[in-house]
Amino acid sequence: MSTYPDTKKTIQLIKELVEIPSPSGNTDKIMNFVEEHLSGLDIEMKRNRKGALIITIPGENTESHRMLTAHVDALGAMVKEIKTDGRLRLSMIGGFRWNAVEGEYCQIETSSGKTYSGTILMHQTSVHVYKNAGEAKRDETNIEVRIDEKVRNANEVRELGIEVGDFVSFDPRAEITDSGFIKSRHLDDKASVGMLLQLIRQIMSQGITLPYTTHFLISNNEEIGYGGNSNIPPETIEYLAVDMGAIGDGQSTDEYTVSICAKDSSGPYHYGLRKHLVQLAEENGIDYKLDIYPYYGSDASAAIRAGFDIVHGLIGAGIDASHAYERTHESSILHTENLLWHYVQSKMVFE
Repeated sequence: MSTYPDTKKTIQLIKELVEIPSPSGNTDKIMNFVEEHLSGLDIEMKRNRKGALIITIPGENTESHRMLTAHVDALGAMVKEIKTDGRLRLSMIGGFRWNAVEGEYCQIETSSGKTYSGTILMHQTSVHVYKNAGEAKRDETNIEVRIDEKVRNANEVRELGIEVGDFVSFDPRAEITDSGFIKSRHLDDKASVGMLLQLIRQIMSQGITLPYTTHFLISNNEEIGYGGNSNIPPETIEYLAVDMGAIGDGQSTDEYTVSICAKDSSGPYHYGLRKHLVQLAEENGIDYKLDIYPYYGSDASAAIRAGFDIVHGLIGAGIDASHAYERTHESSILHTENLLWHYVQSKMVFE
């Protein structure tokens, strides 16, 4: 019998996921990967019109359902303008700061599917030319892409097939360290997707019968605010978003435990479900932290705002430097996987 959770295997899967470009609005490749990963299982999968994937495992109780969600879409950009000097001006996809991607390698994908590499730079990068290079504002006016092709003007860029509206993905620079860390862009939220895929495989391979019919929504528009606020079956009572725990001053979340969210910018999460998650953690020796995320919204909070009558919760691995070059530790992945495992086999809050 295989060991579960096999955290090192999960981290390798996460590394595969972060290396697939998937900015919000251009997620077909990673959705195809997810479907292929689960293709050997006798499991119901379907795509909705938004392009998200819904996976359903029947349970003993078919009248009361659970739903868990994680998202594959990542931060990125689009070509806003092809400048006269052959550089590209960008428009953000998702909520990051320009300084978080300055100096990053990137990939431009044309509408025909051809890709080109480039680097995201300040226009005023050279200190030998621009006296106040370090003081210039990092914004959409000054940040640009230097394409790794011999182009000197806008016409030569267009001859490559690059046009306004083309997607730009950030190089994840994924690395797994001997000390147990994985550092990469897009751990938000591909770390959670990796954990849910491992959970689904374990349930199916071990022939586990869950107490309730359980849906797994792999959403693809979370970074722009509406990934998980549709296609929620009316039988759904509990809705658990699996996303990242944010780390910083004043936060209790760290890289070594599972973070259980009490409140984010949308307001408090369901008190009963939060207490249930804490109880499961304490009963099963799972290290956790309770936290409040002041500038954060999840697919669960999007579902509440959309008017769904659900019990909503949020947990996740602790992710350092969110929306920049992120990092977490295998122990945080382990505790999150363990809490998910016990949660899907537990009784609902209202029973």
